[in-house]
Amino acid sequence: MAVLTAGALLLSGCGAGSAAGDDGDVTLRFYWWGHDGRHENTQELIDVYEEKNPGVTIEPEFSDWSGYWDRLATQTAAGDAPDVIQMDALYLREYAENGTLLDLSAMDFSGIAAGVRDAGATDDGVWAMPHGMTVMTLAANDSMIADSGVDLPDDTSWTWEEFSAYSAELAEATGEYGVSPLLESAGLQTWLRQHGRQITTDSGDLGFEPADAAAYFQFQLDLLDDGGYPPPSASAEEQPPGSAEQSMTGRGEAVMGTWWDTMIGGLSEYADSSFTPLRMPSIDGDGDHQMFFKPSMFYSGSSDTDHPEEVQDFIEFLATSEESTEINLTDRGMPAAEGALESIRDELTEQEQILADHAAELDSEVGDPTPIPPEGASAFPDHVYRYSQEVLFGRQTPQEAAEAMHADMQSDLDDAG
Repeated sequence: MAVLTAGALLLSGCGAGSAAGDDGDVTLRFYWWGHDGRHENTQELIDVYEEKNPGVTIEPEFSDWSGYWDRLATQTAAGDAPDVIQMDALYLREYAENGTLLDLSAMDFSGIAAGVRDAGATDDGVWAMPHGMTVMTLAANDSMIADSGVDLPDDTSWTWEEFSAYSAELAEATGEYGVSPLLESAGLQTWLRQHGRQITTDSGDLGFEPADAAAYFQFQLDLLDDGGYPPPSASAEEQPPGSAEQSMTGRGEAVMGTWWDTMIGGLSEYADSSFTPLRMPSIDGDGDHQMFFKPSMFYSGSSDTDHPEEVQDFIEFLATSEESTEINLTDRGMPAAEGALESIRDELTEQEQILADHAAELDSEVGDPTPIPPEGASAFPDHVYRYSQEVLFGRQTPQEAAEAMHADMQSDLDDAG
């Protein structure tokens, strides 16, 4: 998820759901999170849609990320949910299972990239249409690589062991850390996928055993022992998902770091260097990286809306229209609509073009999307971070930390159920 700056909270739209005037006109409320630039872009999109659809009025409501979900929960509990909701994967299943979301099964998703086309679906229905997509990468600082005299690796075939050795080589050549701490839960997810596991299953259960996570924690210890990893005292200051400006990668203290590709543009500005996105390592170097596209965000509709057809039409406009692609560019992620990214290529920065090429290369390689996280899973990234620290500081063995993390995650699911 991209780092979001504070935006104004607009408390608009009174009464539950959508409204129709005496003349048959339709009013839909649309709620999204984001920074000021996104608010301006979205209002421009609303103006375009209203001009193309006389009789439909879109009332904007927006917030920054920090207050977004509390307000949405309050609205939903009061029977006052917005008609159209910008949605995130962490909360999608919760709202779907609570009956809050409109089933979008009747919509045509053929124009959405195959890698994320079904990412908003469960066995019970289709609850969201993706707008953009992102992929976890190892971002390598081009300036630091050039100064080090060390060539970039062949990321199509490198193993985890080769990645560790390469990190150590970079550290020795630069005097900085080879790679910043692997604290993102997507790193664990990639590791598990390569071992035939997932953090959670399609049915919403935990999809791994403690021994699987223990191996990942042990790998972090191996990175530390090999010399390319920051010491525990330094990694403890790296808070996921950290801001680009405050991160080791952004400050030029680590040559590589794990980043969602949609965040690398901002990272490049703070580091004053371009970055080369690298594939995650694989077990045997056979190219089975099990990387995956994640929707950067979705659009969902309220099940309480009085105008489901208009809601679905507006969602399709937001996610797939040429106007949306041209106005949003990559602000909501690399556009998931087929052909959209190529259509705006000339308007992208040099760094964004590098990322677009990388995403195109991965298109035929990525695995299936990850299951929609179940209710209670929103704290899982914090657990991964916390128990990684327990291992790195030597307070717990990898197996002890893995068992404790597994138990905490199961407790979160049980409490939510």
